Amino acid sequence: MTVSGQPKLAVGLFKRVDRPVVVAFGCIVALLLVGSLYSRSFLSPEYLLQQLKVASFLGVIATGTMIVILLGQIDLSVPWVVAVGGMMSTAATGWGPAGEALAIPVGIACGVALGLVNGFGVAYLRIPSMIITLAVNAVAQGLMVVHTGGFSPQDSSSPAMRTLATGDLVFGLPNALIVWAVVGAGAIFLLNRTTFGRAVYGIGNRERAAYLSGIDTQRIVLIAFAIAGGLSAFGGVLLAGYASKAAQGMGDSYLLPAIASVVLGGASILGGRGSYSGTIAGVILITLLQSILSVVQMPEAGRQIIYGVVIIAMLLLYGRESRAR
Repeated sequence: MTVSGQPKLAVGLFKRVDRPVVVAFGCIVALLLVGSLYSRSFLSPEYLLQQLKVASFLGVIATGTMIVILLGQIDLSVPWVVAVGGMMSTAATGWGPAGEALAIPVGIACGVALGLVNGFGVAYLRIPSMIITLAVNAVAQGLMVVHTGGFSPQDSSSPAMRTLATGDLVFGLPNALIVWAVVGAGAIFLLNRTTFGRAVYGIGNRERAAYLSGIDTQRIVLIAFAIAGGLSAFGGVLLAGYASKAAQGMGDSYLLPAIASVVLGGASILGGRGSYSGTIAGVILITLLQSILSVVQMPEAGRQIIYGVVIIAMLLLYGRESRAR
């Protein structure tokens, strides 16, 4: 019985393995080996810890992106929601001691507000997510230009923002990495252990069926976009803390990497399928890829082309798998 049962057990374990996640982690190992050919420091603990720290900012932003993609939607407002989070949190520090204490909540609250606009447009007005989020991105950009008068923001980040982004208070681990771990743990619990998470997957698989089963699909979509907006803004807060100040367009380089990180980890861009472990692998993979492209001095245009090709390839691969199912 034991011998005959071993092949069945092996087949069962193989089926449980999330193939895209395994492939993503395999690519991470390959990138590290390729990078080590250029510099031995690619395999040093210091370098790996630094890359995880850099990945943390993208990881926080990609967490919100994943929740929206699981719905079968897309959020194109990420660039300027990130900028709003960073710029409004640094602006709050100019309000005095109370402003410094409220800087982080103010930045996140502004992102949540923009996310609610996105969610309301998608859930209640039935505007395609691509259109409404692109419009909100443009509105956010205009608001920030008005806020700064078109000039670079002069406000600096608060001590708490700098501590979160650059400090290492626990066993030498970067605080940013710990923040990402907390955000990730919250996302895993939310998606796997709550009715909200099950509703997100249900809506992504078939929204009408989810509605007929009693799920308040409009409320779930609204909350999901609000969470995504808050996390994008929080990413902006961390970036402002890392640089000690905010900048216009500081989130422009995070839209495609955030989407690519999610789809690289196996999440279907059509919704309904994906795991957070895959997003973790995708974020680390994209971060290492960015590092190697910097070493070989790949221009920014070339990097954007690579991200676009990755998204198209994953859409073709996982999109066909979803239809086959």
